[in-house]
Amino acid sequence: MPAPIPRQRAIPAAEGGQAHAAPPHDTTAPAPAPTANNKSNTNTNRSDNRSTGSSGNGHSNGSGLSLLVIEDDPAGSLSVPELLDSAGKPIRIRTARNLTEAERLLTDDVHCILLDLALPAPGAAEADDDELVALKHVLRLAPRHAVLALTANDDSERGAEAVRVGAQDYLFREELDGRLLSRAIRYAVERKRADAAQRQLTESRLRAQENARLERGLLPTPLLDGSPLRFAARYRPGRSRALLGGDFYDTVRTPDGSVHVMIGDVCGHGPDEAALGVELRIAWRALTFAGLCGDELLSTLQKVLEHERADDEIFATLCTVDIAPDGRRAGLCLAGHPAPLIAREGRLAELLPYEDGGPALGLLPRARWPRRQVELGGAWSLMLYTDGLIEGRIGEGNQRLGQDGMVEMVRRQIAAGLRGDELLEAAVNEVRDLNGGDLTDDVAVLLLDRSPGAR
Repeated sequence: MPAPIPRQRAIPAAEGGQAHAAPPHDTTAPAPAPTANNKSNTNTNRSDNRSTGSSGNGHSNGSGLSLLVIEDDPAGSLSVPELLDSAGKPIRIRTARNLTEAERLLTDDVHCILLDLALPAPGAAEADDDELVALKHVLRLAPRHAVLALTANDDSERGAEAVRVGAQDYLFREELDGRLLSRAIRYAVERKRADAAQRQLTESRLRAQENARLERGLLPTPLLDGSPLRFAARYRPGRSRALLGGDFYDTVRTPDGSVHVMIGDVCGHGPDEAALGVELRIAWRALTFAGLCGDELLSTLQKVLEHERADDEIFATLCTVDIAPDGRRAGLCLAGHPAPLIAREGRLAELLPYEDGGPALGLLPRARWPRRQVELGGAWSLMLYTDGLIEGRIGEGNQRLGQDGMVEMVRRQIAAGLRGDELLEAAVNEVRDLNGGDLTDDVAVLLLDRSPGAR
């Protein structure tokens, strides 16, 4: 069924930069049947209308503002004067006699809607219950457009209620003039933009706060009650604005007095890798409390990884250390992970033996991970880290810090008297400075200290 052509009554249109009054049309007359010529013209006009807009986001692209007037005035008493925007360009005006016409004319290039609150509501029953049902319909129809409500001079309460419902402002019908309406349109458009920007900012902040609470809750809480060992850790994800990356670590003390520490790295830096790292950490903690260690524990973790990873190419490196209750000996397992660094009293810091390590988890289906016994001594500091700490660049070239460079750096910092949290903070900051800025990879580093005479 052909759509009726909306009537234009005493309202200048400013298309192509020229204001002119459109001739009145009979809204009940059917539209002419499309021919090859007028179909082409129709498509061209529709294209022109949409090209002046901005995909419905209410932002002008420099071609001036457009106003859609929605009112039903058989007497033709409403007269909208010629309007100019802040740049002196005519404001384009369209009119619709009902909400059906308005929906058809509400194209991307419309910036503001002027709605007569006296417009009959879509349903009589609704009109009896709610005088602003037409306004609410328009707000649902055009949630990203600025809306001005038009009301009678003696009905300011209704206009104020319209603003509370969602309109940007209200105007009195009898006081309508070009200067007032032009200013109101500009104000309404800018206020709508500001409201949208504020809403997006608020939503972004809420999402960031929720993500931060979630990720903070997923970070481990060391369980070392009753142990003389001191614990410190630093964690910096490579993802921008993230709190959690693919690196993971944990430390627990089992009922027999042994202290177990672990650090790992899932390949990749996205949220999926971070989630997998959390799963592996929680699985490690549960298996450790269940009494597993060494090859048995790592074999079970590999099964967890194989079932939980999104891709068969995903793997994870891991280092586990179980420290005897007397604190003088430890068992070490390496699964494709760099060896820990130990600083013993009276000796230079050095790497623990890294021979006899096994492959990363997820690479070989029937791999084995031998557990190596190491002597720690009476007083020591044991530092576990991920490769983000050693793969940062040195200067502007392609040279990396590497494990040897890290050992020299830590030796120098220990000689300067740094211990615990201060040592880790200094190490991470110096690696970042050597890299010339933020590291692209996740960095996790933790430190366990045993003081002289600790029992």
